[in-house]
Amino acid sequence: MSERLYYTDAYRTEFDAAVVARADEGRRVYLDRTAFYPTSGGQPFDTGDLGGVEVVDVVDEGERIAHLLAGPVAGERLHGRVNWTRRFDHMQQHTGQHVLSAVIAQLFHAETLSVHFGRDASTLDLAIASFSYDDLVKAEASANEVVTEDRPVRVSFEEASAAGGLRKASGRDGVLRIVTIEDLDRSACGGTHVRTTGQIGPILIDGVERVKQLVRLEFRCGARAVRRARADADLLDSLAASHSARPDELPALLESRRAELKAANAARHELEEMLARYRARELYASATPDAGGRRVAVLREARGPVERLRPLALAFAALPAGVLLASTADPPAVILGAAADTGADAGRVLKAALQRAGGRGGGNARLAQGSVGDAKALDGVLELVLAALTGGSPAT
Repeated sequence: MSERLYYTDAYRTEFDAAVVARADEGRRVYLDRTAFYPTSGGQPFDTGDLGGVEVVDVVDEGERIAHLLAGPVAGERLHGRVNWTRRFDHMQQHTGQHVLSAVIAQLFHAETLSVHFGRDASTLDLAIASFSYDDLVKAEASANEVVTEDRPVRVSFEEASAAGGLRKASGRDGVLRIVTIEDLDRSACGGTHVRTTGQIGPILIDGVERVKQLVRLEFRCGARAVRRARADADLLDSLAASHSARPDELPALLESRRAELKAANAARHELEEMLARYRARELYASATPDAGGRRVAVLREARGPVERLRPLALAFAALPAGVLLASTADPPAVILGAAADTGADAGRVLKAALQRAGGRGGGNARLAQGSVGDAKALDGVLELVLAALTGGSPAT
């Protein structure tokens, strides 16, 4: 059985140990004791070196811990060194998570269901229906108050049957490793933790999302929180500079720009509809009525997305016996507008043609649109639609 040195001293970064087994041509090493933390409980593994060879993964195999190395290592006794920067970062995130889970349980009676410690940010999944912005601010402020109070964080080993006051029942028998934050939290946990809450550093909750029947919080602690705050401040300064404004002026300025953009979009939409009506009349005038009196106009490979042709198709279909068939090349798409007095059902006609060409789409009797895989298929759709409308040769 491997002695887990990190259980009693998370600050220990160097140790000597005897090799008890090797595998994978010497790249998988087992020791009689180790300070390397294996991936467990959502916390990532430690890195560092063993006998001068890089440790690339640490795996908990129950009774023993496997150290996966970048290459084989010689010797029956090895000196190990844990990457302290990575270890301390994990200690800050894990202890910060205990603080957050505890204050959220106190404030909102919400249980932490699961935890994930990521490379840049970590997440908590909470058994709660919703978590508002005000809740976020309250939880974050309470957690940071615990940080500034610099409360002791202690590790103890207690029999499961006698370990009371746990935030969450362990469900295990025998001896439990208990992490206690003074006057706040007691949790059964095998992870690495700082000695006082002040060493966690600032705690930042920077995301809330609804995931199925629970709420997921994204958070950062310590240097991660500082880096994120600096990135946010730099982004805010950049946005302010691009608008020749101070950061505190941005909300009012952006609201003003939003209103201006909304008005401009409304004006553009009105102008596009006016232009569509003028263009529809020109196309209508140039189209020769067929035997049934319908005026069918065709636009091939019009510019822009097919949605931009909707005002034109609607305007043309508003004219007596008007039918407009238009296509775009990139992406290959088609739109069909038909006046009510033509007797044509645009949706039915276009859908049938698209199905034969392997495309998809549809619409109603007056307007329909769809897409196909390539330009060749698009030509086939146009031919089929025109044949259905005119019963003769395609118009151009």
